[in-house]
Amino acid sequence: MTKTILFASALAGAVSLGAQQPPAQQPPAQPPAGPPPQQTEVTITIASTGGLPPKIAIAGFIPVTTDAETAAAAKAIGDVLWDDLNFEREFYMIAKDAAATVPRAASIDQLPIDRWKELGANGVIVGNVQRTGSGLIVRAKLVDVGSGRTAFGKEYSGSLDSIKVERARLYAHTIADEIHQQQRGLRGVARTKLAFSSDRAGERFKGPVADRGIKDIYIADYDGANVKRVTVSTTLNVAPAWSPDGQMLAYTSYLPGSFSVFQDVVVSMIYKGMRQTPAHGDPNRQNYLPAFSPDGSKIAFTSNRDGNPEIYVMNRDGGGMRRLTNNPAIDVTPTWSPAGTQIAFTSDRSGSPQIYIMNADGTGQQKITSESYCDRPTWSPAPFNEIAYASRAGGGYVIRVYNIENHESHTVSDNIGSNESPAFSPNGRHIAFTSSRNGRDQIFVIDRDGQNLRQITREGNNGYPNWSQ
Repeated sequence: MTKTILFASALAGAVSLGAQQPPAQQPPAQPPAGPPPQQTEVTITIASTGGLPPKIAIAGFIPVTTDAETAAAAKAIGDVLWDDLNFEREFYMIAKDAAATVPRAASIDQLPIDRWKELGANGVIVGNVQRTGSGLIVRAKLVDVGSGRTAFGKEYSGSLDSIKVERARLYAHTIADEIHQQQRGLRGVARTKLAFSSDRAGERFKGPVADRGIKDIYIADYDGANVKRVTVSTTLNVAPAWSPDGQMLAYTSYLPGSFSVFQDVVVSMIYKGMRQTPAHGDPNRQNYLPAFSPDGSKIAFTSNRDGNPEIYVMNRDGGGMRRLTNNPAIDVTPTWSPAGTQIAFTSDRSGSPQIYIMNADGTGQQKITSESYCDRPTWSPAPFNEIAYASRAGGGYVIRVYNIENHESHTVSDNIGSNESPAFSPNGRHIAFTSSRNGRDQIFVIDRDGQNLRQITREGNNGYPNWSQ
């Protein structure tokens, strides 16, 4: 059984904040560095008949030590793992209540295989959780029901701090991603994060502008759990964008000027408690809607520094600034292609806002949509060559996807409420977006084929989702 150190120690990186630290908030946990170790002993692929997805059951994680914390961590790992595997639709997950009818194994090596066969399972996941003097050990196995052989087996170790339920989730996320990669050749998203803007703190700002709600930047697991507040300020912070390494967030912040607030691009090193304003904005040079290049070395953004909202690009530290568009119209919301060779953006130069693409040096600008009103493009990662965007439909917006190769668009979301600000998952299979379908702005996730709509946030108003790599 392969071993992986998942938590070497309790991580205590500070959150990058505005004027102050949140007194009761813990900093976001640092994600594991680098790709997971490769399995070497696995030779079995779980399969079903007729080309259908394999049926997988979770037999549960057995608490080897009998304290309440270990039992809670074991249950959380099993529950979250089921949800993670179900999310990608690569497996047919046998319902938890059906799996509960099979007698629980005394150990991970004593599965009642015949009972799992009767239930129709092709594979069964079982594990255990053991508390030691210095930390926590989690073992997981995926057993092929047909042969009784182990198709996946791994041991994970971490500090005692990882026994907390919110940290125990990371064990489940890691197991899910590794099973997806090993069994299906798929990069899962269980360990990814969503960044978004929210007014959930309920705070109000009174100043030189109208009384309005404060919005801050938050991050959460891909499924909306484990929410952490990143900024604490007395103004608006919106449109976060992850750096490719997941260590930084660039976002638009309304900063105080001499007589009024102004927009500027803030880059926050969220695990180091540091932030920068590389575009050096002021009331006459407002900068907003940043987007990191795929290699993390550059940031594209919108600025009116030359009198009109145009697309600019700068090095991450603010050097090498270049103007990419030069048009009397408004050019906003840049997004990079996966290779970093092109940028899509919104422009109203044709009379109404439409989506355009250009080379990363500003040449070759061309319009790709001709609809009523289009905005907020986001480029999908490889292998899909698509751009999602918000398109006006009736009194609101729907999410549509444009295929670069065949130049065709199709609608992904329905037109209930208004659906805006799409963001692709790093494997290109899912789209997060903002929707008012339930009365307030919330973040939802939908598969790129328009199936499996899921609500991610529920507290306050939430928008501008962005998916980590």
